[in-house]
Amino acid sequence: MYKLITIDIDGTLLNSYGEVSDKNKQSIQKAIEKNVDVVLTSGRMPKAILPIAYEINSNKYLISGNGAAIYDIQRNETIYNNYMTKKKVLEIIDICEKNSMFYNIYTNNAILTKSINYNILFYNNENKKNPESKKIKINVIDNLYDYINNYKGDDFLKFTICDSDKMIFKSIINKLKTIKDIDVLEVAHMSRKIIKHGTDDFEISYFYTEITNKNVNKWTAIEELIKILNITKDEVIAIGDNINDKEMVENAGVGIVTGNSSPVMKEIADLVVATNDESGVSEAIDKFID
Repeated sequence: MYKLITIDIDGTLLNSYGEVSDKNKQSIQKAIEKNVDVVLTSGRMPKAILPIAYEINSNKYLISGNGAAIYDIQRNETIYNNYMTKKKVLEIIDICEKNSMFYNIYTNNAILTKSINYNILFYNNENKKNPESKKIKINVIDNLYDYINNYKGDDFLKFTICDSDKMIFKSIINKLKTIKDIDVLEVAHMSRKIIKHGTDDFEISYFYTEITNKNVNKWTAIEELIKILNITKDEVIAIGDNINDKEMVENAGVGIVTGNSSPVMKEIADLVVATNDESGVSEAIDKFID
């Protein structure tokens, strides 16, 4: 009997247009009605996850920043975190600035960036079509080093660093690996997202990596949630698509990936289902939740 389903958002639950299919919604609702907890696990910040959580009726917990924090939706508070320190954030900004890297910083409430490009371009496009309650807060700041230096909070979830050139991106990765006490996500493939403008589709493609505090991943956060829910890891179904889902897919009772996943993810999964554009999440849930 499975008691918890953890689902990645981008590339897994959402289709290429950033939508949750009716089929996925129906299967998730069926699981919830059978007293199975459904928890979204994402690299996004809490405020960018909450509208999707409400849309699928997942109203207990969410995991943000690739496992940097667990947010209790009903109590409206963070109940677990492994944030990056301000000192470490400033160190990474310094390297990014000196090497002309495109980067953005995720906090609990906003994405901080110097310009609208790459992944921020996709989120900015989402904002244009969403009501105010679903908009992702994007703060464009000229001098991020000074801004962070004077920042009063400590809720630094992660960095995202992007580039369209593979050789430049590889050199970026090598520079980032010289920094101590952080985890640099190894992503070998390009991210591809589709922006719809009128009747036309525009693709955004780029290489990217994500930086978190040491030992932050979705599974470490799920382990904390397992303690709260008083269940075992064998009672967990994890559904993902990308390398930032690797640990949870490997360690859950059943690890499932969608058909659009990279080859390395398909190799470690217990099951490969349909793509995110073909409601793979629905297929996964229907197979294990009667």
